[in-house]
Amino acid sequence: QVQLVESGGGSVQAGGSLRLSCEASSGDDFSIKVMGWYRQAPGKQRELVAAVTSYGETDYGEYAQDRFSIFRDFTKNTVTLQMNSLKPEDTAVYYCNARAGYRGSALSFDYWGQGTQVTVSS
Repeated sequence: QVQLVESGGGSVQAGGSLRLSCEASSGDDFSIKVMGWYRQAPGKQRELVAAVTSYGETDYGEYAQDRFSIFRDFTKNTVTLQMNSLKPEDTAVYYCNARAGYRGSALSFDYWGQGTQVTVSS
């Protein structure tokens, strides 16, 4: 099992910045393979914002590549999303995600945080 605790989010004007953080806790028999952030706007599907693997490889949603940065602290099991030049269309609930499984197993499961609201006003 993995527990995710999110912090950050809130309201900002267009062009502003926000930082989201997520801390993961799990049993010693679990390995967290990927940590990242997804978002879901009203009436839309949940989509990838950014993710980072246990090897440090990153993946970004196309809209996020030039404005967002993801950082993972492996010692603290945290992942931080720095969002710059925010736009009204970035308004959504942002969810922390961890993909984890038992050590030595190829099987992995997705775990989700409770979500944090990001609102960008024009």
